Amino acid sequence: MITDATQAAGIDVNVPCGGQGRCGRCAVVVEQGNVRRRSTMRLSAADLEAGYALACQTVVESDLEILVPPQEEITRHLTTEKTAAKVSVPFEYDWRVHSTLTKHYLEIEPPNLADNTDDLARLERELAKCCDIRGLYAPLPILRTLAQTLRNAEWHVTVVIDRGGECPRIVDILQGDKTETLYAAAVDIGTTTVTLYLVDLYTGEVVETAADYNGQIKRGEDVISRIVFASKGNGLVELQSLVSNTINKLADRACARRKCKSHDIYKMVIVGNSTMIHLLLGMPPEPIRLTPYITTINHPPLVLATELNLNIHPQAPVDCLPGVASYMGADITAGVLSSGTHHTEKVTLFLDIGTNGEMVLGTNEWLVSCACSAGPAFEGAGVFHGMRATTGAIEEVWINQKTHEPTIRVIGGAKARGLCGSGLISLIAEMFITGVTDKGGNINLSLPTPRVRTGEHGPEYVIAWANETAIGKDIVITKPDVDNLLRAKAAIYAGYVVLAHSVGMTMNDVEQMLIGGSFGQYLNVEKAIEIGLLPDLPWERFHFLGNTAARGAYMALLRKDAREEIAEIAKKMTYLELSADNSFSDQFMAALFLPHTDMMQFPSVAKVLEGKEEEPVVSSQ
Repeated sequence: MITDATQAAGIDVNVPCGGQGRCGRCAVVVEQGNVRRRSTMRLSAADLEAGYALACQTVVESDLEILVPPQEEITRHLTTEKTAAKVSVPFEYDWRVHSTLTKHYLEIEPPNLADNTDDLARLERELAKCCDIRGLYAPLPILRTLAQTLRNAEWHVTVVIDRGGECPRIVDILQGDKTETLYAAAVDIGTTTVTLYLVDLYTGEVVETAADYNGQIKRGEDVISRIVFASKGNGLVELQSLVSNTINKLADRACARRKCKSHDIYKMVIVGNSTMIHLLLGMPPEPIRLTPYITTINHPPLVLATELNLNIHPQAPVDCLPGVASYMGADITAGVLSSGTHHTEKVTLFLDIGTNGEMVLGTNEWLVSCACSAGPAFEGAGVFHGMRATTGAIEEVWINQKTHEPTIRVIGGAKARGLCGSGLISLIAEMFITGVTDKGGNINLSLPTPRVRTGEHGPEYVIAWANETAIGKDIVITKPDVDNLLRAKAAIYAGYVVLAHSVGMTMNDVEQMLIGGSFGQYLNVEKAIEIGLLPDLPWERFHFLGNTAARGAYMALLRKDAREEIAEIAKKMTYLELSADNSFSDQFMAALFLPHTDMMQFPSVAKVLEGKEEEPVVSSQ
């Protein structure tokens, strides 16, 4: 394939669909040479005439000269970069009691002819006497430098010990008294975004936060695409490298702000969905997407940073927290911990909306869970003018009922470049409520406005004219875009309805709905209900919690009992495989309408529509 040839030549070509030929965004121009196009999806006749080919679907048959168009760059200063001060210590914390990672300054008696005890035994003796640490394990890399370190330091050293495993383990030995700082990190590997908290273990505080897009995006925007890419050639190795490099970049950035080095990070706790954890650990994720959907492991063992090419201290333990099943990973068990879902007496639905829709229903006595693939539509992907929530993204839309003219709000106050997830939800809700679309998402081309028209991809609605945008083109939403969003919201809705039915409940029995994930922070409840993404419940039952996964990892980093609690949550949780539940398909089909085929499920939306219909028509004459 052309992608293999470009990679061998050191030229990067993005394949957001994982090399399945679905997205069309790896198109290159073949200027000279012979190729065989296995697929021409997303390419018009004019494109083919101009020599375009999908790099992931085109076989090289001779020497080639190709033109690689400028690749899509991901540039956003994430809001999470500025939230470190808002992350409070979640519980009572005393590092001497709770932290499994500690530093100990020792002044060791040097050996002499009368006492020829070996260096390690001498160190162990001092740790037992001063710190009551026994049964110590010293890794080979530590032993290789032990003699020189002790003598260069004149036997005055600081020993870094981790007690998170079966026995105390030496992580590092430093010359002199280096006990003034003790850093660790909590990391949430999202399908789209990776977030890192740099933590001062003496105070328990998050001292710096860094976040950026997961570097794996260019090899697949959703979980399935990455699984497919990982199964091809060197794909797994590349994906592991991309995510470890992302973490390294965040660690460097956070430490630079703190005026320390990434090697000063002596422990890392990581959460992520099951696929993200498999890719980080370099384990083939292929069985996750194949019947009967089985992971290699749900409770990964401790590994070392050096094994994952992480540029923190090479002997630092890396703890990937336990998940439950193929599509119910550590991001959700950590989210349940930080949200308190497992402690409440109220019937609670915990929902994390992202590329995947993962949800947990239960109380302090029971927990059931499921996951569904919503796709990347809520991240702005797979939509003609979709984009991530960065400067220039339309984040909210209002449409005039009479003129069908839109009013938009753009992130950063700049000219519009496209639509992000919250903007798409707002737009579709407004289009439905004002009659621009019907229940099936069909755009009403008979409206007396130039905003509705037939475009290259069928019926469309113009949100911003070319002279109003930063891209010099009309920004539109097309019928295929609407269908994409309807499928995404239908999957989420069907998931939690089936989950409730599995325990003999309906959505009206849910006493509180806790929404995690960064996307949830920007969700407009009214608009989400109007399109049928969220159930029609009183607004006071909805609570938005932000990044519950990162917060759960942070809690597990601080206290061993919190880490153990996550393991108990994973064991307690019953997982419902939706692909094996016949009712999911029925619920999904019923939810492929705005807001639903059964308006009795959405009485507040029915009331809004009734009110709109009763509004008097004002003559323009």
